[in-house]
Amino acid sequence: MSTFADTRRKAIQPTLARLPPLTSLRAFVATARHLNFVRAAEELHVTSAAVGQQIRLLEDYLGQPLFNRVRGQLHLTPAGLALMPGLTGAFDAVLAAMAQFVESSDDQPIRVSVAPSFASKWLIPRLDALRRAAPGLQILVDASTQLINLEAGDADCVIRYGSGPYPGLVVDHLFSEAVLPLCSAEFADTNRLWGNPEAVEGVALLHEEGAEHDHSCPDWAGWLRAAGLSHPQSQGGFRLNQSSLVLDAALAGQGLGLGKIRLAEADIRAGRLVSPFGVPQAVSSSYFFATTAHSARSMRVDLFRQWLLAEARALQTMDEITARRIRPAADMMAAE
Repeated sequence: MSTFADTRRKAIQPTLARLPPLTSLRAFVATARHLNFVRAAEELHVTSAAVGQQIRLLEDYLGQPLFNRVRGQLHLTPAGLALMPGLTGAFDAVLAAMAQFVESSDDQPIRVSVAPSFASKWLIPRLDALRRAAPGLQILVDASTQLINLEAGDADCVIRYGSGPYPGLVVDHLFSEAVLPLCSAEFADTNRLWGNPEAVEGVALLHEEGAEHDHSCPDWAGWLRAAGLSHPQSQGGFRLNQSSLVLDAALAGQGLGLGKIRLAEADIRAGRLVSPFGVPQAVSSSYFFATTAHSARSMRVDLFRQWLLAEARALQTMDEITARRIRPAADMMAAE
């Protein structure tokens, strides 16, 4: 025959539905470990007042105190001493499970959707820096201009070149873009392009078309009109459907292209590409990182995002990139 005490014990027996708030249990474990509200608050990244409030909520739930103060020093009560081992072990088990999950999930690559030109000219040359910054982080680079559905899981995140703002997603602006006439130094020498924009009418021009083309970016007809030059009727150049192909053709001495400076940065700094005339013309499109709110909470995706933002902050300005793009006067005279 059950007693009143048995009935009461069953009524207050903890279940998942009746557990005290996890925040209160976590505050108790941290405080019991440190026996100090301030250090517990530092561990939990909250205020000591917030820790104290959570402890009081747990004590109210249990109906008895868990700590007392003796000469200014915090001590566990008998109830606190009884509760501490089980809860500490439980949280240790949770932490071990999460650590095991994170370790195993390192084998799962982050799928990043990115346009082919940005992948080949900007992202891939920096993957070794990513490896050093985040050892073990795996990246699957999906180079495509196809539209993808992040909510459907087509990718974990994207890097897009456009005008934004991509509503419904977590978005970071990485950096802006500008274009500049670019070619190889040998091509500029052969066609006497140095400081001579009029000579453009006698050379093959490289035109960008296709999905990567930015409609805020001038084509050659628009650039020449802005420079006060007539647009040549026929140039015998090439039409290419990716920004990187324009740069590759320019590198190979196939013509003069309007190249995106951020994509050409490494080749400009190394002197493989030069701009014999003209000034950078800014475009309205920029590079953006985007992901879903769910993926943004992933440690792996956030690590990649933070690395991208750090790389973007470290980029040189457009003026710094193009500061030495013009052939020195001494070299020009030597070529005469």
